[in-house]
Amino acid sequence: MTAPRQAPALDLAALLQDPETRIVVCCGAGGVGKTTTSAALALHAAAAGRRVVVLTIDPARRLAQSLGLEELGNEPQRLDVPGAKGQLDAMMLDMKRTFDDVVLAHSTPDRAEQILANPFYQALSSSFAGTQEYMAMEKLGQLRATGQWDLIIVDTPPSRSALDFLDAPNRMSRFLDGTMIRLLTAPARAGGRAGMRLVGAGFMVFSRIIGKVLGGQLLQDISAFVSALDTMFGGFRERATQTYELLRRPGTSFVVVATPEPDALREASYFVDRLSAEGMPLAGLVLNRTHPPATVALSATRAEAAAEAVAESGGKGAKVAAGALRVHAERMALATREQRLADRFTAAHPQVAVRTVPAAAGDVHDLDGLRTMAGELTGPDAESPTGIPRTRVLPARRG
Repeated sequence: MTAPRQAPALDLAALLQDPETRIVVCCGAGGVGKTTTSAALALHAAAAGRRVVVLTIDPARRLAQSLGLEELGNEPQRLDVPGAKGQLDAMMLDMKRTFDDVVLAHSTPDRAEQILANPFYQALSSSFAGTQEYMAMEKLGQLRATGQWDLIIVDTPPSRSALDFLDAPNRMSRFLDGTMIRLLTAPARAGGRAGMRLVGAGFMVFSRIIGKVLGGQLLQDISAFVSALDTMFGGFRERATQTYELLRRPGTSFVVVATPEPDALREASYFVDRLSAEGMPLAGLVLNRTHPPATVALSATRAEAAAEAVAESGGKGAKVAAGALRVHAERMALATREQRLADRFTAAHPQVAVRTVPAAAGDVHDLDGLRTMAGELTGPDAESPTGIPRTRVLPARRG
């Protein structure tokens, strides 16, 4: 039998301690421990002397919980990390607050007031599809531009929308260049009453048709919003494009997080393929919540046979011993299944480095729990309790 292909080792300690690493983006399906992974990486980097901010785009409050906080806001919040050589800040993206800040920063007070009061803007900034992803790009660009932190760790939303922010510049361009926007802004761009005479007939026909579909007041709100925001559109697009290019440059690394389950690893394969297609720098895969056995000296088959023999003997303590052997057999069977799934992923993506992380005994909800996980993520490759390299759940089979 041919031995499975070995995955390269993912050295997260070296990645985080490298001063050239400025942005780490953690992505993956929902429920795989991505937020906890982001927080643990940030804690390790701060302990090692980096000035770190961790930004979550996920609207759930898991990052605050994992850091032992009640809540996080749209501005970085300093955490007290005893013994850390560096510093650690954390924040959660508020897309409406970020959009409001952009309007205030890039328009006059009168125009900003007009935009913020517009009903269409209020809906767009809080609930329209795509707004969160664009605002994530905006916030990441803002954090990077301040120079206050030498490492930014981004915890993306769950599922495939985690990479939708990569589409933000193109989506913004399609929106700005769309027929609807050109028609709505045509009078203002043509200029005054003369412009209205030039575009008036066609625009009035368009207005009547769309007014019947959307309602006259909504059409007026949209038109007023677009006209007021027109001068800001170029800056929106330019900043999104700059941040997108920043993500492609050296100094940025993407870490894909998955669990040893078929669905999660299928999502991980999607992320790997998508990042490759976009030319984004991939650090590797964190295979989280694995179940390595306490020892690999006893196979599942032999443990089951031994359990039966001990139970049949009926001696003192036989029931307890047989139960322990069966638990070990179940653990070995689970580890074998997980390793098989990991090997399948590596066969499909042989160039992707892997780091396995054992399942914690309970939820991580404080700094001590994060330190433990950080140790699993960044400890030396061969120093697992069973001596198995951290690229694997079980020892490699020989061909």
